Amino acid sequence: MVREWKRIFSIPNFYVVLLVIPPIIFLFYGFIYQKQFARELPMAVWDEDGSSVSRTLTDMMEQNENIHFTHVVFSNAEIEKLMKEGKIFGAVHFPKNMESDAKKNHQSNITLYTNGAYLVPAKMIYKGAAEIIIKGGLAVVLQKAEKQGMPADQANTLVQPIKLNTTVLYNPEFNYQMYLTPGLVTVGLQMALIVASVLILNLEFRRNTIDGLLKISTSSSQIIIGKMLAHLCIAWLLFILISFVVFPVFDLGKPQTDFSFFILYTLLALACIGIGMMLSAISDNLLFVVDVALFFTSPAFVFSGFTFPRWAMPWYDQIYAEIMPYTHFLDGFIKLYFMELPIRYAYPEMVRLLIFIGITFPVAIVVFQKKINQYLKNIQQ
Repeated sequence: MVREWKRIFSIPNFYVVLLVIPPIIFLFYGFIYQKQFARELPMAVWDEDGSSVSRTLTDMMEQNENIHFTHVVFSNAEIEKLMKEGKIFGAVHFPKNMESDAKKNHQSNITLYTNGAYLVPAKMIYKGAAEIIIKGGLAVVLQKAEKQGMPADQANTLVQPIKLNTTVLYNPEFNYQMYLTPGLVTVGLQMALIVASVLILNLEFRRNTIDGLLKISTSSSQIIIGKMLAHLCIAWLLFILISFVVFPVFDLGKPQTDFSFFILYTLLALACIGIGMMLSAISDNLLFVVDVALFFTSPAFVFSGFTFPRWAMPWYDQIYAEIMPYTHFLDGFIKLYFMELPIRYAYPEMVRLLIFIGITFPVAIVVFQKKINQYLKNIQQ
């Protein structure tokens, strides 16, 4: 274990991947979403009605934190042009005679344009604008009812007999930093741990240091356990960096979840180290195992279900997601960190991570012992 520590701090392949790149990436991810919210998205207004109703609705939308009118347009072509140029994310069109049609009990259609190429801004604009337009329509009906002598309470009940109250839990403000930064940081950790771990065993042969290793022990189980403990200690250093530096700096710290997060994180680290050491034991081709590690870990964020539910993916993608430890870590992480549930709620995910550990390390021990035996046999000959 001590020997492996010395290697980690002296060989660039290790200390760059484990100690230099992760802190930079963690801070980089945090600063990307430092603004936390996507507010005041630029929009255009096309007002053919020019009435007090259209102006009132425009003013109401301007007061919404998601919307900011930056352009006045006079045609559909102008809206498309501004969207293509990236100057607006949406637009609203008030048709001619909108106010007069409303007074005559005729339906009037307001058109809301959103740019579906930018999915999140489009949803935020729709949410903000649709809410105001619906309220505006209800206000017109309410005003008519009151003018006809109907009491205000009765008019309110008539206009909106069923009222919807919404409660958003765990990230009620839709904070990008709270949502994305922890996920990106932890998926970056998986990648760093696996990429470093695939070098642990085959680098001994590549750097011709295997003889020094075998003077300490010829038992693959002792070698793998010692190296695993050294890399686990480095993983714990990264945990300290995340929980007590990165998260507090970006106001993401949740001290009440630190212990359960640490337990789940340790299982993720062991699963990642186990996968890497298994690959390192199987193949002596350094470039090949690094390529496999990158291919295996790079799509983890997408397949984990963090941005798109796994149940909606094709069955073969779901299978691919299941063979990545980050998928199960994320399920448990959402429960323990975001929802702040007791650790028992993450037992199923912890068991799955233990399965990774229980398979990969024994395979690595058996395969590497065969390599040691063959190497010693060749030396004796």
